[in-house]
This record gives sequence, structure tokens and C-alpha cells, in this order.
Amino acid sequence: MNVRSISIATSLLIGVLAVACGGAARRSGFETEKDPTLGADAGDAGPTLDFETDAGTPHPCSVNRTSNELDKDFDGDGYALKDDCDECNTGTNKGAQDIPGNGVDEDCSGTPDDEAVDCDANIDLEPTDAFEGARAMGLCKKADPNGVDWGVVEAKWVKPDGKKLTDLRGVGVLPAFGVNAPQSGVSMLALSSGIARSRDDDGFNAGTSQVKNYTSGTPDGYPKESPACQGVISGDANDGASLLVKIRVPSNAKSFSYQQFFFTFEYPIFICDRFNDFFVTMLDPIPDGQADGNVAYDQDSNPISVNNSLLQVCTAGTHGDAPNEKHFDCPLGPDLLEGTGFEGHGGTGWLTTTAPVAPGKEITLLFSIWDSADGRYDSTVLVDDFKFSLEEAGSAKTLPTDPK
Repeated sequence: MNVRSISIATSLLIGVLAVACGGAARRSGFETEKDPTLGADAGDAGPTLDFETDAGTPHPCSVNRTSNELDKDFDGDGYALKDDCDECNTGTNKGAQDIPGNGVDEDCSGTPDDEAVDCDANIDLEPTDAFEGARAMGLCKKADPNGVDWGVVEAKWVKPDGKKLTDLRGVGVLPAFGVNAPQSGVSMLALSSGIARSRDDDGFNAGTSQVKNYTSGTPDGYPKESPACQGVISGDANDGASLLVKIRVPSNAKSFSYQQFFFTFEYPIFICDRFNDFFVTMLDPIPDGQADGNVAYDQDSNPISVNNSLLQVCTAGTHGDAPNEKHFDCPLGPDLLEGTGFEGHGGTGWLTTTAPVAPGKEITLLFSIWDSADGRYDSTVLVDDFKFSLEEAGSAKTLPTDPK
């Protein structure tokens, strides 16, 4: 959605709409379930202020405003009158994301329900512009770096340590990966310690060993021991590929979620090895109570890797050496590996990560995959269906995606 200039009227006596939020089958980038913390009469746009005080006098937000008051924030939502088209509603301002289907103009564009949707079509297989990688995930909107609107402020292809990535074979935008389709829209982001391509693409590699011959540092807090692997600390990053995005959070969002599907050639042979691949999603600021910024981990705090308890797409068996021998139940079986190049190996299935955010603040996310200590035996992750939500998240968590 383009940023639009709107004329702010001197009278802000605006009636508050109270309509239920409609569903949206298209890719919208916003979870539309009603926030249970809002009052029953608040609608979906946010809490509505009373038009009168207890003393029966008009509330300041309902009084006709004059031009010398454009810098005042009458409803206390953090947005002054000049950036707020309804000073009687804390969920409506130029920093909000427009919730689809409810008939409310949350973002003050002048048109209700005009948030950009279905933005992941017509993207190059290997986009040089990292904003295209963000679009493939479902992040449709760029934000003005000097403005108050929500959206992606900055996007970069980087190595796991944040330095510029020049070898883009490890990034891709795919319409499918084997039998696996996007979870939303028509494409999804792929990151790989090998080659981020599907079987019919030029340069496809089955995942056995595509050594790209570059190294880097690792994100803050890594390398480290996975709780599942006693005495095993992974090495420096090799052949890593990452998308770094800086996002201004919508003023009406309290959490975000996205989906990922991790495939690894290291199952079933290389379990709890210092050479294992990792996928992390580093969030800055770090959520309260976490030792580092990674929000993608299992119930035992293992990052996404072959050593994660969420590895579910595989053939069941017991693998690894004492004291790190492990049994894998593989409840989803191996069928979702078909056509990916990881046949006979393993994957997680689709997982959903959810994490809390502060409304209207800037966050940085680093989606990063790398091989440890060497560049052999590759892994690939698909990332899709990124969206913000009105719902509180509490702490970060990653769980198997509920079947549709």
C-alpha cells in the first residue's frame, strides 16, 4: 500500500464503527482474530474513548480541534493529531496496519481495508533486492525510514554475522519445493547452506555436499552446545545465508508469527556432531527471559537442526552415538521429502513460530542458516506466512503447524 497524504479536518467528532472482523482468505500479513483484551464495544480498531468525562463535560478528543493543536496526542496512543485521523480511538492512526474485511480505516489512508495483499507474485528466483525476499515471506509493505507508518524499513542479504552476502546461491524464492507448496500466497523464501533451488531449477543440488567455500562469524550467542547434545559445541559458520529485516511494528500489533520447514541431509547419520547445520531466527530486542535472541527452538531450547525434537519428517530409527544416541519417531513419515533432494533424510514439517513485540516499535529479525565447522551435507529452510497479530504472545514458542 502506498503512503498517502490525507487532509486532517479541524473537526474530529467521528462516530466509532463497531463491526466484527471479517476473515481474509488472501495473504494479508495480519492475523484478523479479535483481540479478547478489547472491550465488547471496541470493534476491531482498538479501545474507544468516551465522549464525555465523569463530570459530564466533553472529552478533549471530541472537541473541534484547531490547527495549533496538531502536535497534541489527545487519545494517548502515541500518535499526534497530525498522524491520527480518529483521536477518539487508540487503534486508529498512521502507524496501524489496516485489518482486512472490517470496514475500518485503521491506518488513516482514507480508504478502509486497503492494506496490500497477495504481494509475493512475480519475484525472481534469485532476487538481488532483499525486499523481494521479505515479500516472498508475506511482508508486503515498505515503511518510510523517517515516517511513522509500519512496514519493512530495511532488508539485506547477509551472512550469519550480519556482513554482506555476495554468493546468492543460498537464497531463493520458490513456488514449490518438491511436494511442498507455500503456506500462503504463491511463493516462499528459501535459505540454504547449499543451493536454495528446487529440482527443476538451474543449479539445483540434491543436498549431499555443495561447498561454497566461504566462512563467517555466527549470530550473538553462537556457536554453543545444544541441550540435546552433551559435550558438543558447534564450530564457526560455513556457507551461511541470511535475510536481515528491520521492521517498524504496526501500532495495533502485539505479536508476530511465521512458518518454517527445515530439511537436512544430516539425518540419519550425523546426529549431535559439531558439523551440524543450524537455522535460527534472531529477534532484537531480545524477548524477556531469553538468553539470546533466537525465537525458533523446541521445548528443550534446542535450535532448529537435526538435533531438534521437532524433526518429524523422516523414517523412524535410533541414531547417533552414546551419550547422544537418540530415537526418532518420525510421526509424519518421509513423504514430504519427495522431490526435494532430501529423500532418505529428514525434515521438521511445517512449524509455526510466534513471538511478542511492542506495538509501534522497531525490531530486527535475522533469518539465518549455516553449516558448522565445514560446508558439507547441506540443509535448506523454507520461510513463509509472516504476519502480525492483535493477540498477546507471552513468550516465544515454536510448535508444529496445525493442519489446514
